[in-house]
Amino acid sequence: MTEESVTRFATCPLCEATCGLALEVAGEEVVKVRGDADDVFSRGFICPKGASIGELHADPDRIATPLVRRDGELVAASWDEAFAAIAEKLEPIRADGDRNSTGIYLGNPNAHTLDGLIYLRALIKGMGTRNIFSATSVDQLPKQVACASMFGTGLTLPIPDVDHTDHMLILGANPLASNGSLMTAPDMRGKLRAIRKRGGKVVVVDPRRTRTAEVADEHHPIRPGRDAHFLAALVHTIVTEELTDPGELAGHVAGLDEIGEIVAGFSPEAVAATCGIDAEDTRRIARELAAAPSAAVYARIGTTTQEFGTLASWLVDVLNVLTGNLDRRGGVMFPLAAAGQTNANGAGGHGRGFEMGRWSTRVRGLPEAFGEVPVACLAEEITTPGEGRIRALVTVAGNPLVSTPNVGRLGAAFDELELLVSIDCYLNETSSRADVVLPVLSPLERSHYDLAFYQLSVRNIANFSPPVLPPRAGIEPEWRTMLRLAGLFAGAGPDVDVDEFDDMVALEVARRETVTEGSPAEGMDPAEVVAALGERRGPERVLDLMLRCGPYGAGIAGRPGRGDDVALSLDELEDAPHGVDLGPLEPRLPGVLRTASGKVELCPPAIVADLDRLAAAIDRDRDGLVLIGRRDLRSNNSWMHNVPHLVRGKDRCTMHVNPADAERLGLAPDGAAAVTSRAGSVVVPVEVTDAIMEGVVSIPHGWGHDAAGARMTVAAGNPGVNSNLLADEELVDALSGNAVLNGIPVAVAPA
Repeated sequence: MTEESVTRFATCPLCEATCGLALEVAGEEVVKVRGDADDVFSRGFICPKGASIGELHADPDRIATPLVRRDGELVAASWDEAFAAIAEKLEPIRADGDRNSTGIYLGNPNAHTLDGLIYLRALIKGMGTRNIFSATSVDQLPKQVACASMFGTGLTLPIPDVDHTDHMLILGANPLASNGSLMTAPDMRGKLRAIRKRGGKVVVVDPRRTRTAEVADEHHPIRPGRDAHFLAALVHTIVTEELTDPGELAGHVAGLDEIGEIVAGFSPEAVAATCGIDAEDTRRIARELAAAPSAAVYARIGTTTQEFGTLASWLVDVLNVLTGNLDRRGGVMFPLAAAGQTNANGAGGHGRGFEMGRWSTRVRGLPEAFGEVPVACLAEEITTPGEGRIRALVTVAGNPLVSTPNVGRLGAAFDELELLVSIDCYLNETSSRADVVLPVLSPLERSHYDLAFYQLSVRNIANFSPPVLPPRAGIEPEWRTMLRLAGLFAGAGPDVDVDEFDDMVALEVARRETVTEGSPAEGMDPAEVVAALGERRGPERVLDLMLRCGPYGAGIAGRPGRGDDVALSLDELEDAPHGVDLGPLEPRLPGVLRTASGKVELCPPAIVADLDRLAAAIDRDRDGLVLIGRRDLRSNNSWMHNVPHLVRGKDRCTMHVNPADAERLGLAPDGAAAVTSRAGSVVVPVEVTDAIMEGVVSIPHGWGHDAAGARMTVAAGNPGVNSNLLADEELVDALSGNAVLNGIPVAVAPA
């Protein structure tokens, strides 16, 4: 007899859009997935990733038990055996007391889980290492460095008010494929159409005619890596033509009088050749931006993963300030999240400001930022002898042997590791080389709340999802795995009391609230705060505390919260399966600032100093081909290539090349090309298209699933090639250390 199906609701955790899902479930099987029409944010919108979450959950390749390497093979083991194996290998590595002999790499799925966002801090603290790497430094790090320098913290990012703007300038971003990135916004196609329908304008600057460019009013191809030159020319035009109008912002901004002199050498005429954009077009774009009733400048991964990533990220918000569009309706605004947002707690309007470079990498000397160092340095930190050499590495939800620069060199470096531990759902190109693999629950077997992405949302909302399905037997929740591993690295042995460590985490979060000005828990005893949360444990207990003490919170232990119209707690969210709408973005200056001056720092000295490097590149030789990446709606992470629904259809791992370049190079349509950089070479299918500008070729990121030992059946049947064999780990943004993945010099020939 077939079990009767029921409908359960959840927030999709597979990308930044946070779409609501309605899942039809029969027993422990997902029968159907559709968009939740009643979700307060997404209103029924769904993309192929969300629609495939049932396939992901049921994938037979998902790891079902801990694995330990014995006689060269990974074999099933108990949790106790797995932790005993880690302890045995770790002991001689840490015997001399060098805690930096261990390192950790965090993949971007951690930003989509409560477990990762709450408990990774404890794991890192337990390891006690400065060798902390993540996907941040192959992604958005320059934007965070620029915004922290201007506004005080790394997640104080101005977000386009797309629902109200009259003019949107988009650089190096393809939100119709990404569903928004550093801009949590379901149904970006609908939102861009709405801008045009109400008489507004959308302008895209990108080397490719992307899906987003196709629906825009204008598309301007630009030479990869030259966005900062173009943005500086826009600033130059606005200043020299006296179009600057910061309005009420002026009293909150330091450096307005300096900006004209700073960009004096970047006129549209001076940079036209290096950008590939006519000077008069640049001037017109600047004039229209300044004249629009409201406008938002938005840039993403094409501008951050390049050699001038921090400068480009900074100049985006310089433009938003100069045109008076920072912190106002229809411009770019600061979300007010319900939980976990540092710029929403304590006394606002001033703070310690941002400091980076508190330590540097051992070999190359690249700076720390936000407690991490650039992953472009990982290989050399493993292979270079001396104190602090990484001998043991932990990877959490990450696949660095696919997704970081020069994976050929990094793979050879991994051969020198004495211990590799992976927390992962698959045996992928990285975890298949581990000594111990610790499995995780599927997204449908754990609760979910988007702590990170609600801080980047185009509307203030809150939505909690309890587990849709019961956890499968034999797999520990990820937060318990992290705490047990933290205890082991901290010296407590492989059999730590996880509940005791969980209490320590909750007490530390409570302690921070008790010393935070304006928190409902201010002045309380931390133990009293934790006791008031009742019987919950794990991430739900910490989330409840954050919600109760947040800007819309219900308060705690009889103390009233900070919310006016709402009183949020986890109980309230559990009673609202479609989420709670907290309203549109509202102005937050100056309270959102955490700079030492209490003002927006328009001209941070370290960033301004890097303009000399930008100026020196104006007349650089522009001959030769360069490589850029590209994003696909169905492919947010490499492990999604093991979901049949997301890889069906034509081969998407191809090299896009302009017809003129193809003819010049002798490349046949539907043929193959050999692509070579300083770092390595690949052979890739050719796709000739006028959607990409001359002098540029494009290969998507995340493919190359042909590693021996990996157990990803669908991905192995659609392996593609790994573009990161071509990415050069020596090419980084000088300010942030972020890897250069766009604008890589390459040679191309018929294969």
